[in-house]
Amino acid sequence: MKGHFITFEGVEGSGKTTQMAILGHALETRGYPVVRTREPGGTKIGDAIRSLILDSKNQMMDAKTEFLLYLASRAQHLKEVILPALAEGKVVLCDRFADATYAYQGYGRGLSKREIELIGRFVTGGLSPDLTLLLDIDVKKGLARLKGREEINRLDQEALQFHESVRKGYLNLAKRNPRRIRVIRTDAGVEEIAKKIKEAVDDYFRVP
Repeated sequence: MKGHFITFEGVEGSGKTTQMAILGHALETRGYPVVRTREPGGTKIGDAIRSLILDSKNQMMDAKTEFLLYLASRAQHLKEVILPALAEGKVVLCDRFADATYAYQGYGRGLSKREIELIGRFVTGGLSPDLTLLLDIDVKKGLARLKGREEINRLDQEALQFHESVRKGYLNLAKRNPRRIRVIRTDAGVEEIAKKIKEAVDDYFRVP
């Protein structure tokens, strides 16, 4: 029994966490077994790696080190959480996956996009989300939303140009993968955004 793999992507402050929670609740109400998870993290080992990556004290971290840490977390995440859940026929909702690596480390850090894809495929075994919801917001607006957070992590502190490059990477991916990646603008209110996401998810489930 094949499950469904749905990912949420977007720059900082795009509202992924909120919208993923809303969708998860809606799907459970309709009788779907749902697993909510995130990257980096999702496992005990992955959470330890997440702390290392996002720690503001690690400003000297090399881009390649960062890239490989993300992939290490993903490998463990796939083994412990994602693949078992999909094998059981569950709906896996994941806050970021491989698209984030392409956008952040490829466009943001300037690492080779070809190598990111090749090494990334080694880790995922070719697994790709069935549907990706790209929550798109102007970078300045997204970063402004972070002011309410208790803690600002290492990536949050990057220069505006870094985040602009990440957004460009995401939108480029969406153009290359229009059937899988649905771009949802997050300028509207929470309920309106949730409605658009519901429509995208309903379209996905209607297609055999």
